Amino acid sequence: MEKKTVFISGGAKGIGAACAEAFAKKGYNVAVNYKTSAVAACELKNRLEKLGAAVLTLEGDCSNEKRVAEMIAETEKTFGKIDVLVNNAGTALIKLFTETTEQEWDTIFANNLKSAFFCSKAVCRGMINNGGGSIVNVSSMWGITGASCEVAYSATKAGMIGFTKALCKELALSNIRVNCICPGVIMTDMNASLGDDVLSDLTQDIPLSRLGTPNDVAEAVVFLAEAEYVTGQILAADGGMTV
Repeated sequence: MEKKTVFISGGAKGIGAACAEAFAKKGYNVAVNYKTSAVAACELKNRLEKLGAAVLTLEGDCSNEKRVAEMIAETEKTFGKIDVLVNNAGTALIKLFTETTEQEWDTIFANNLKSAFFCSKAVCRGMINNGGGSIVNVSSMWGITGASCEVAYSATKAGMIGFTKALCKELALSNIRVNCICPGVIMTDMNASLGDDVLSDLTQDIPLSRLGTPNDVAEAVVFLAEAEYVTGQILAADGGMTV
């Protein structure tokens, strides 16, 4: 049976790395994009290869359309095709709305939303030619509820939800499914700067009474990638926090 291939943007650390490992354990070829985390990408590649996976690491800014096209082409050349795209690249911004600059606003939209546009656009032609595929967009629970002092971030993640719902309708006839995962408070580098008191307060608001792990999200991403009759869905992996 021909092995499937997954391309993960922002895949060197945190949720992206957990997704890479989860797909590797399922027998996928894994293409991991990173922007600055070269050391982490190399370490991840070594771990995945020990699991028997074929791994390609690709440095590049996913908000650059030309570089995205090059990375997708290299992945298709190496593995033959791309079956699953995980749009995970992104950054956070915790700042008062009134103090957010235009440059900061434009940068976070480029990193979080434009990157998903470019990556999805780049894989579509190949997926259509191959008879189908799956795209999983990584949003956030703040895309559902909004967060004070994270207006720009919340706006990009809400945009990812709308992007998912519209794109799934456009690509359904080509047998390309598009779904969205909305992680809650996950213990990654992005949340590492939050103090113990803040994390404790957040935990009290979670019905499952614990913070999430990257593996918790990765399990849900793999489910959405492989569930053949599921498309256009917004799945919160947040321990019940947004219920």
